[in-house]
Amino acid sequence: MWAAVIVAAGSSRRAGFDKLAAPLAGQPVLRRSVDAFVRAGAAAIVVVCPESRWVQTGLAEAAFPLPVCRVDGGAERCDSVAAGLAALPEGTELVAVHDGARPLVTPEGILACVAAARRSGAAACAHPVVDTLKRADAQGHTLAEPVSREHLWGMETPQVFRTELLRAAYERVRALGLCVTDEVSALETLGHATQLVTGGVNLKITLPGDLALAELIWEQRS
Repeated sequence: MWAAVIVAAGSSRRAGFDKLAAPLAGQPVLRRSVDAFVRAGAAAIVVVCPESRWVQTGLAEAAFPLPVCRVDGGAERCDSVAAGLAALPEGTELVAVHDGARPLVTPEGILACVAAARRSGAAACAHPVVDTLKRADAQGHTLAEPVSREHLWGMETPQVFRTELLRAAYERVRALGLCVTDEVSALETLGHATQLVTGGVNLKITLPGDLALAELIWEQRS
């Protein structure tokens, strides 16, 4: 079976408001993310968030057709993911780690990633980089240095792994004293590659304008 860890413990400092509790087409952003994994058929979902956010987003009172529980997060994202892994039910063969601030993820995108992870042990939603890339100095002035976008990908979530493989990767991360920003980076400490999967529009709500864009995309899908 496969289960999900949805990470939603951040402070939303860059957004300037609680982006996870903000409404997206009438439901909080975090609830939209949880619902996508319910529709995809996860066996269980662990939401890593403060209790206040759990209550504010209505998840504390929501009824789901599968176990959905909450655990506290840690100081860093990697600590929060570790807390979520510790709360998974026994027998979880695959785990999908997802940022709660990506509410546009679809059940189809999730299942494509799960299927790829069943084959390779590690898969992640991502998109090829299409923008022109520039490197700049500390003052924001461009440097005359070409930056090729060939073979560059922007990482998304979910990122899906064999559960024991991801746990081993996080043990390695802790042993090395590292703090990784995603699970693909954790797997790299074991020398394990991750299969990248394209899954459609899957933006992360980071700034206020992102929420307005997500609303437009949601309306077009409806």
